[in-house]
Amino acid sequence: MASPSSKRNPPSSPQTATRQSLHDVPPSAWLLALELRAFWEFGALLPAWPLLARAPRGDGHAVMVFPGLSANDATTVPLRHYLQSIGYSPWGWDQGFNFGPRAGVLEEAKDNLIRTFETTGRKVSLIGWSLGGVYARELAKELPQMVRCVITLGSPFAGSHKATNAWRIYELTSGRNVERESENYDLPAAPPVPTTSIYSRSDGVVAWQASVQAPAAANPQTENIEVLASHIGLGVNPGAWWAVADRLSQAEGQWKPFPREDKGRLHGLVYPDPARGT
Repeated sequence: MASPSSKRNPPSSPQTATRQSLHDVPPSAWLLALELRAFWEFGALLPAWPLLARAPRGDGHAVMVFPGLSANDATTVPLRHYLQSIGYSPWGWDQGFNFGPRAGVLEEAKDNLIRTFETTGRKVSLIGWSLGGVYARELAKELPQMVRCVITLGSPFAGSHKATNAWRIYELTSGRNVERESENYDLPAAPPVPTTSIYSRSDGVVAWQASVQAPAAANPQTENIEVLASHIGLGVNPGAWWAVADRLSQAEGQWKPFPREDKGRLHGLVYPDPARGT
């Protein structure tokens, strides 16, 4: 699932191993059932639109959006339409359904990134939903000189394959052993570009701990933004959209963490304090 330049995971300390074992448990059946609220999240876009339209305007740079497992570009149409409305040039991944990194998939994604970069003459921002976020992170590791920033939505990069309720579907659709494959790459390592992970503690598909980027000494421009959302609804959640727009609007070389202070009570409800207990 990763680029050839990614490194194999280093040996873990006993403390790290214990911490990782706590993240091996997938979300409960109750949280999985709550994924049906994604319909409410989509419906919330209409009343939230006047506020979303006031998000920082884009500068026209290209944004590639990767769908999640077993999904296609149709699932990212609402998000891409929104990004276009506020001044970006969004692209889908143009490879049909995402059935995992089968032969040629990552190569084609890489070629699309290179073509977009060369055509526009500007760095490209990458957004990935769930498994699509893993692709985005790995592409940024291989071609950082072409990537402006990476934003992931509920992507499982920090936990084991057991930390998601979708790993069996992944193996069925991709024909790959997810445990053996993940052992070959350092998926938790952050790309060397500004990187934001948007996640939800009530995610019913991916354990939220698996979507949390650990502090990276090599790249201090990493952050985690918690929102109130389902996994299926992350791509149509108003809070997630505002965070995406805010992150994309930053000029190159002027990255700052997502603002949380002095935003009022409503802001605190939409974006809970990430420092609260795990």
